[in-house]
Amino acid sequence: MNAQGSVFKYGDNIDTDVIIPARYLNTQSAQELASHCMEDIDKTFISKVQPGDIMVGGENFGCGSSREHAPLAIKTAGISCVIAKSYARIFYRNAINIGLPILECTAASDAISAGDTVTVDFDTGVIVDNTTGQTFQAEPFPPFIQQIITAGGLMANIQNGIREEK
Repeated sequence: MNAQGSVFKYGDNIDTDVIIPARYLNTQSAQELASHCMEDIDKTFISKVQPGDIMVGGENFGCGSSREHAPLAIKTAGISCVIAKSYARIFYRNAINIGLPILECTAASDAISAGDTVTVDFDTGVIVDNTTGQTFQAEPFPPFIQQIITAGGLMANIQNGIREEK
């Protein structure tokens, strides 16, 4: 499984209130959430993001409130992968649960610039900045997490398993 897209880059401590401001949490619509993704720090994000694009962050990405709304907004906006130096634990788990691939790679986070085109191989953890030619190595997901992400999230993976048993 691979992802390739243009990069949106953000700094350290991007919290869930920045990813999706609390004032929009009264909706159950993933599309409505996505339409407000990152708006408090990047007003142009939602008008520029294309399906398959990649988000790069710094340390402690997704800190703050423990809400699935944040990774859901990112994924629904079209982001195919988030690369960061580190993640808040609950954001990491929520991202996997909703099927948003996330990788930790300090070197990639430092070197990749906004607007670069990046390719990610989830099976190997190899990240290639196609713009600069640099290659980085992240820890690939173990097979069971790859299965969850490929299925589209934890619930979809469970439902797939139930269908296969019948």
